[in-house]
This record gives sequence, structure tokens and C-alpha cells, in this order.
Amino acid sequence: MGALRVEDLPHYTYDDYKIWEGRWELIDGVAFAMAPSPIFEYQNISAEISYELKTKLKKCKKCTSVLAVDWKIANDTVVCPDNSVVCSKIKTNFIEEIPKIIFEVLSPSTKKVDRNRKYNLFQEQGVKYYILVEPKGNFAEVYKLEDGFYRLQGEFTNETFTFNLDSCKIDFNFTNIF
Repeated sequence: MGALRVEDLPHYTYDDYKIWEGRWELIDGVAFAMAPSPIFEYQNISAEISYELKTKLKKCKKCTSVLAVDWKIANDTVVCPDNSVVCSKIKTNFIEEIPKIIFEVLSPSTKKVDRNRKYNLFQEQGVKYYILVEPKGNFAEVYKLEDGFYRLQGEFTNETFTFNLDSCKIDFNFTNIF
């Protein structure tokens, strides 16, 4: 018996994804199970991120803070970022435009996918900022897309980082999320 080959794996689409029970993401036709139910610490951090973004975006007429809404990238790729900023009107039940900012709160079950598959996917799609939040260490890594590649801007715990978007700036205070 030989090793499993990629071409032997099932290739799922958005139509399959829509009828699945539970929490899933679909990347290049491959299904990834998400944590069954986020723990309190994870949800609390995500809520604080959302509050900080909503507060800082009040004056921006174009950008919106979004909590855990599907981003349909292609017919075989659908992800659900924990928090994102979209600078266009959302016209459907999911995000269709490329978010400007994505936050992922790392959990033991999804950390590997967030740090590898989604990091590369978001980089390829042109997401300007990708932030990986590590609850166990109380820090966040901020990556900025520069010349097609993510560059680490730093690890933040008690600092403020300015996200420069096309239509506005967000002075995000990381002290408020931990």
C-alpha cells in the first residue's frame, strides 16, 4: 500500500460546505475542522478586538469591522476569520472583497492552519495586514504585506500599532485585548 496522494483526496466546493454541520473552513477544496466551540478566553479576546476596531472605525465611513463571517474566496475556498476589516459594502451573507485586516486568535487545534495555510492564502490574496493573536503568551504578531510578502512588524502586548488603510488609519491599542 502506497502513501496517500493529493489527487486521491476529495475535492470539496462551496455547495458541499453550505450543508455541513459544525464549524469548517475550506481551502483549495480541502476541508479543515475548526474548534467545536471557542473557549471563553478565545471569545473574550475576539470580542475585545472587535470592540477596539469598532471604536477606532467610527469616523471611517468606508470600513467596517466584521466578526467571524465567511469570506468566500473561490468556489473551493471559504474561510471564517475571527475578526476582519472590510473597506467596502457587504452585499451578501459572506465577504466577497479582500479584507484589509484579518485577526486570527490562535487555538491549539487551529494554530498550525492559521500559521501556515491561511498565512500563505491571505498573503496570496493580498490581505494587507494579518495578525496572529497568541492567548497563551498574551501577544500578537502583526504582519504587513510588502512587495507581495508578509513582513513581521513586531510582537505587541502593551503597544499601539497604526494600521494604514486606503481611507483611514486605525491606532490599535493591544493593551485593550489582553
